[in-house]
Formats: sequence, structure tokens, C-alpha cells
Amino acid sequence: MGVTAVFVLPLLLLGISGLLFIYQEVSRLWSKSAVQNKVVVLTDAISGLGKECARVFHTGGARLVLCGKNWERLETLYDALISVADPSKQTFTPKLVLLDLSDISCVPDVAREIQDCYGCVDILINNASMKMKGPAHKISLELDKKIMDANYFGPITLTKALLPDMISRRTGQIVLVNNIQGKLGLPFRSAYAASKHAALGFFDCLRAEVEEYDVVVSTVSPTFVRSYRVDPGQGSWEASIWKFFFRKLTYGVHPVDVAEEVMRTVRRKKQEVFMANPIPKAAVYVRTFFPEFFFAVVACGVKEKLNVPEEG
Repeated sequence: MGVTAVFVLPLLLLGISGLLFIYQEVSRLWSKSAVQNKVVVLTDAISGLGKECARVFHTGGARLVLCGKNWERLETLYDALISVADPSKQTFTPKLVLLDLSDISCVPDVAREIQDCYGCVDILINNASMKMKGPAHKISLELDKKIMDANYFGPITLTKALLPDMISRRTGQIVLVNNIQGKLGLPFRSAYAASKHAALGFFDCLRAEVEEYDVVVSTVSPTFVRSYRVDPGQGSWEASIWKFFFRKLTYGVHPVDVAEEVMRTVRRKKQEVFMANPIPKAAVYVRTFFPEFFFAVVACGVKEKLNVPEEG
């Protein structure tokens, strides 16, 4: 019996590994085929996440409309996508559109330009965002408004401009790439958290309103999208529990992982995705069911941070 187990167990593990590999490959190919010939709009294609989304959807055969605030960087991305395109697979030359969502007055005109690219929009990915950090009492109201324009009013203005065509065609998908701070707020990010809460609330309401028209509304909320070269530091229980808590809470997700999740969300038409390690997930539940404990932990973390001088 023991000898048989020695041979059977490795074979069983090898078989399971093979099945998992086949499933992942089939899922990846299925994801790409789901966007073949679809018109996909990225509201910020020049960010780290935007570039990865552009790569994934371009490889999948989508007809991309790449938006961004900097024309030179859009052209650089355009050249990069064209240079790596596989001639044996059908891909489309991306369209480039200048867009600054913090300038609300220009959004309706840009929306018309986006629709003129291919005549319609199948998938709108709202991934543009403006970050800001600082004590609430030291942030000017003008900056608060600018953050709200970029993270809330801009995306909903563009969405409202493109939505009637989706409703009339009874097809389409709107994806909001949000943040954990749409679910809970962290200190020194008051305006940013407020804008993310507002955006999540708007798209949650919109999801129910457009369901009868077969328009799908999805939200993808990672903790933070980190840079390519920055890896999270190792936490230790030997350090302060508050430092450990905040370090874990602010762990970022790699842009490649978020882009792949956006693709899966589009293929499976998921309504809500929360990308986080166990600590942030637990924090969301604690905030919901034990708010006083959560606020106490956050307050202690803030007090400790204020007592420690920052470098620079």
C-alpha cells in the first residue's frame, strides 16, 4: 500500500497541475476572444495600468481608442503596440484621443470624437484617476474640487455621453477601475477617498438602472496599483501593530495583474471585483461590522504617524 502511494501521489499531483494549466490557457484564450472586434475605450492609456490594459486588449483583437492627457506619450504607446503586434493574428490600429477628465467642459466634445472613431463604443473602461495625499485641513477647496472633477464628475460625464448609444443598441459594458478607498477611507486622503466613494455609489446605482437594456456595469477595486519597480516591504509583528496594519493595508497590486483581471471581468461580465490580500479584505469587514474598533485602530495609527518625523 505504501509503495503504491509513493507512485500514485506524484502522478495525481502531476495530473492536477496539468488540468490547472490547461484551464488557465483555455481561460486566457477565451478572455481574448471575448473582445475580438469590440470597440474598447481606455480613459487613461498612458498610466502603468493603462499601458497594460492596452497591451492585453490589443492582443485580444479589440479596436482600441486610447485616451490620455499627453499626446507624445500616446504616440509612444501607439508605436509600442504596433511594433509587438503578431502579423499572424488580427489586430487593429489603435485610435488616439486627447482627454483630460479634470477639464469637464471638454468631455462632451471628446465623447463625440470617441464615437466618431468607430461609430460606437462597446466597452468603456474608466481607469483615469488623480491621487492626492495630505491632512484635510491643509488641502484647499480648489484642490478638493479638482480631485472630484478628475475622479468623479469626469468619468460620469463621459459615461453619460456614451451611455445612450449603448442603451439604444441594447449592448455594452462600462468598467470602473476604482480603489479600496471607495469602500473605506484612510487618513490623509480625504478628497481622494470621497471621490472614490462617490464614483462607486454612482456606478452601483447605474448598474441597476441599465440592467434591463443589457448594459453591464462592472467595478474593479484593487488596493493600490503599484509601480513596476516597487515591491511592498516585509511587515513584522515585532514592529508596531499599527505600522504592520497600515503597511499591509496599503499593499499595491501589480498593473499586469489588474489588467488581466479587467479582461476577465469583461469576459465574465462580473459586477464587482475586489483585489486585495487578506488584511485589506478583513479591514473592509471590520469597518462594516465593528466600526468603533476600526476607527480606534486608524486613530492610533494617525497619532503614531504624527509623532514620528518624516524623512524629507
